[in-house]
Amino acid sequence: MAASVLLPLLLLAAVTGRSSGTWCICKDGVSDTVLQKTLDYACGEGADCNPIHMKGPCFNPDTVRAHCNYAVNSFFQRKGQAQGTCDFAGTAAVTTSDPSYAGCPLPATARYALTVTPFEISKVWVITLFHGMIFGAGLIF
Repeated sequence: MAASVLLPLLLLAAVTGRSSGTWCICKDGVSDTVLQKTLDYACGEGADCNPIHMKGPCFNPDTVRAHCNYAVNSFFQRKGQAQGTCDFAGTAAVTTSDPSYAGCPLPATARYALTVTPFEISKVWVITLFHGMIFGAGLIF
């Protein structure tokens, strides 16, 4: 009960106090067909795309653009933000504007690019990091 009240408050504090960062997002003006190819490439080459699968925390909005943004950013962060890892044949670009949305924080640094979804873990302590700040910890049953 206390966790259900405390966790949203900690999340709100983390969101309002987050630091600057660098993200990779899909460019505007690119067709969904091309973005789908970019999404497929990023997911096939090392991005963590589990959160954008159906019932994942970042599945909604269920659009090619939203899923593409998540995938290219995951790829970019997992590659350590190395030069050239946010190009995807000209379909993506680096931004300093946080593209995260409610329920789906996109990592801003390579250090925090690991995604752990709570429904995949059972009976373990989980410490959730968001832009370097701890915003949740607890035992999941």
